[in-house]
Amino acid sequence: MEIRLFSGSANPDLAAAVARKLKISLARRLLQRFPDGEVNLRLEESVRGCDVYLLQSTCPPVDEHVMELLVMVDACRRAGAGRITAIVPYYGYSRQEKKSVGREPITARLVADLLSVAGSDRVVSLDLHAPAIQGFFTIGMDHLTAVPILIRHILARRREGMVVVSPDTGRVKLAERYAKGLGLPMAVLHKERLGGGETEVHAVIGDVRDRRPLVVDDMITTGGTIEGAVKALLSAGARPEIVVAATHGLLVDGATARLSDPSIVEVVLTDTVPVTPERRLPKMHILSVDGLLAETIRRLNENRSISELFPARYDHHPV
Repeated sequence: MEIRLFSGSANPDLAAAVARKLKISLARRLLQRFPDGEVNLRLEESVRGCDVYLLQSTCPPVDEHVMELLVMVDACRRAGAGRITAIVPYYGYSRQEKKSVGREPITARLVADLLSVAGSDRVVSLDLHAPAIQGFFTIGMDHLTAVPILIRHILARRREGMVVVSPDTGRVKLAERYAKGLGLPMAVLHKERLGGGETEVHAVIGDVRDRRPLVVDDMITTGGTIEGAVKALLSAGARPEIVVAATHGLLVDGATARLSDPSIVEVVLTDTVPVTPERRLPKMHILSVDGLLAETIRRLNENRSISELFPARYDHHPV
């Protein structure tokens, strides 16, 4: 089937880069807003019988970007698309994937259901906040990872005396992937969440004294977790040469100011979420996932394996 790649308003630069890798043009669409804020979308070229890919991260403003994506899916379904795949580099509403207390929603499942009901045949995402979210989909779901891209960047730099640090117990599996890929020891921080954006580190498990920490996470939102990690690591005797690596740089509510700490010498992110100029720092490196997404689209279109994209050494097996 012929490929059609559309972009929402969240990741236009990434979508354009993916199109260049595929040596195709972005499909044309008119995306506007009615005076009351409702999405006004019209596809400006035929998708009948085509293999359609819709690239849209559900990053801030989350609700607007989720609705845009659903409207694009609906438009393609009604226009007779042969197959519709939602490429969601950053999957929003992923923090509530289970009920921690009574009377809570499971919003990660809700968004999965919405994408299915709207007409998606498959969803592709990177480094979900909770891998269990894959099981919420009744349609095809491919869970990719940007960890190999981040590891290659770190491998090209000085690694002597480094230690991989998980900022909490929930990221231990992620930290293990980095530790295996880089051949480094690992430490874990024991963290307590005090509120929506406030955390406190109670203990450092592992040897970080006189070492250069590499703090890894799937996303950086407010930077509160990183701020707490830096304080705990320095108190435990780590060197003030901390590197921070994460796939999704949401960077809201003062995150850039927190990452400006002089003890942090480098911040490595990907472009799954656009990092605007006002949120950038000279020590930030933004790595692109355009090649990974382009090859994923190519393989899906040709009905070829996605798992082959990831070496076994990274201990990651997309579904």
